[in-house]
Amino acid sequence: MNQIKTAALLGLLSGLLVLGGYLLVGDEQGLYIGLALAAITSFGSWFYSDQAALAAYRAQPLQRHEAPELFDMIASLSERAEIPMPKVFIVPTQSPNAFATGRDPEHAAVAVTQGILEALSPEELEGVLAHELTHIRNRDTLTQAVAGTLAGAVTFLGRILTFGALYGPVTRDDRRGGNPLGLLFLVILAPLAAGLLQFAVSRTREYAADLGSAQLTGNPLALVSALQKLEEMGHQIPMNGNPAMSPLLIVNPLSTKGLQTLFRTHPATEDRIRRLRELAQQRQATPVAA
Repeated sequence: MNQIKTAALLGLLSGLLVLGGYLLVGDEQGLYIGLALAAITSFGSWFYSDQAALAAYRAQPLQRHEAPELFDMIASLSERAEIPMPKVFIVPTQSPNAFATGRDPEHAAVAVTQGILEALSPEELEGVLAHELTHIRNRDTLTQAVAGTLAGAVTFLGRILTFGALYGPVTRDDRRGGNPLGLLFLVILAPLAAGLLQFAVSRTREYAADLGSAQLTGNPLALVSALQKLEEMGHQIPMNGNPAMSPLLIVNPLSTKGLQTLFRTHPATEDRIRRLRELAQQRQATPVAA
């Protein structure tokens, strides 16, 4: 169900590009513009997603001799998840967080901040790493990168083509200004809708990664404890970087309340914790087969 929901949301994002181009230009030329942008941005995010995410947070490669226990933990979890060992990176910040990136499990990377290594116990860190490796196994890293790039392309289309519509002929009959409804759509409504869809994709995948972490470690409460610490400490020490990449992080770097929850890149931490605790109770209530 999550895969179907994610595919539908990505389809809607691509549709926004196509519809936006059509409304602005007013004929089939706009459709071609939208389709071309959707194709180019999707391919670019597929191929360069790992480089963009790592650069956004100034992540540096980490060698095994620098953190042997971390490498052993990731290797063990990767074997359980049945994926290749990803590359490991360190982010030079005291803000506790982590993320995974890469277009597929064979070209994946896991990045952890210096702060998270110092803040979490081994069990809590294992829960976080299992969460990130689940993203890799489920190819969420690609999904989130495509969603973020498509959302950005919608905004880009609005900014660039709006200038063309205002200051020069756009349609084949040289009408100046294009479609007024298209301008309104591209300047205000499309970026808003694209952002909401991007965040919906991210929230959908976070729940699945939490479940995957519990399955890989067999200890849902370890991730519960980690999320509690990360939520509290993350607000005290913000994570600087490109906001477009924030859906990749394990916890939302920004605090939102009320209507602003619509713009959360992650589900509410309280809701994630509640689901994990329910899962732990179910595991305890299920008798172990002899």
